[in-house]
Amino acid sequence: MSSPEHHVRAARNGAAGPVVAVTGAAHGVGALLTARLAASPAIRQVVGLDEERGETEGVQWHTLDVRDPALAERLRSGEDGGEPVDVVVHLALDLDLESDGEARTAYNVRGTQTVLTAAAAAGVRRVVLCTSAMVYGALPDNDVPLAEDAELRATAEATGVGDLLEIERLAERAPRAHPGLNVTVLRPSVLVGGVDTALTRYFESPRLLVVAGSRPCWQFCHVEDLVSALEYAVLEEVDGELAVGCDGWLEQEEVEELSGIRRMELPSAVALGAASRLHRLGLTPSPAGDLAYTMYPWVVSGSRLHDAGWRPRWTNEEVLAALLDEVEGRHTVAGRRLGRKDAATTLGAAGATVALVGTAALVRRARRRRGR
Repeated sequence: MSSPEHHVRAARNGAAGPVVAVTGAAHGVGALLTARLAASPAIRQVVGLDEERGETEGVQWHTLDVRDPALAERLRSGEDGGEPVDVVVHLALDLDLESDGEARTAYNVRGTQTVLTAAAAAGVRRVVLCTSAMVYGALPDNDVPLAEDAELRATAEATGVGDLLEIERLAERAPRAHPGLNVTVLRPSVLVGGVDTALTRYFESPRLLVVAGSRPCWQFCHVEDLVSALEYAVLEEVDGELAVGCDGWLEQEEVEELSGIRRMELPSAVALGAASRLHRLGLTPSPAGDLAYTMYPWVVSGSRLHDAGWRPRWTNEEVLAALLDEVEGRHTVAGRRLGRKDAATTLGAAGATVALVGTAALVRRARRRRGR
């Protein structure tokens, strides 16, 4: 992990430090990274780019949509004559489960294209992107753990994964299209800490769905560890494609023992068929493709960061405990979050074990409405 000693050493060596721009700087991971960089003596200046101003002081803020071609001018110098940007960290992505799929893809892909083009036009030397270890795909024959240079075998069937794969393709092409531009990509495992995904919602269910014959392995990444890994990339301690996560992984049985949540095992055809029908009818935000990431391993080694001296502060057990604290009181069935009234009815009357299978009633109700 990037240490205070590293920063002091850089300052003592007379390093002026880079000017770093962060997109999506007012929210989520972007806000955490912006605050960390602003406090670092190894960073000369932080430029925050978002559609609204963030709260971190000492940051040069610019409000704009990352798809705006004016971004290139903001990277060359600010409105007040600030210094040109050396490094851009692009974190302005929409991975919201409830977002319209087409609009989400248009924002994510066009935004990344604009950032890469603007960075090259402005003479930025490095762009850091963040996708997910989900791009490797969750497959029964995956190595455990996967090496960073493993083939990206994911499909576009899970939430947002198609966008992330396209971002990976843009990252691969950018240095050829823009010689002199270095592109570094971080791929975190299951991200935890103020984020809402299909995988965090898995732990909001009354029972942990296990598909018969599957071999789940769970590896988490706390947002604090992701932010420290992003800082490593900003300071040019590492480059290329980097997997980020806790050391090792947890088997499904360990997850059940640690969480105290019992499993509900279903045949593959039943689980995948129900998930597909419910999503097609608009009753759940998660497509059937999300289930693969709870069925098969996609654990990553993180060897490149480790070789550079970075280490996660969080263990898988600690991140799971933090996740369970975070989702306490929430109730989700088949990826659909229930309100208090719905939760009391569904979980009280039907019982937790029947909750997922009982969503067939929702399917019948939707069909009756269509008939009317």
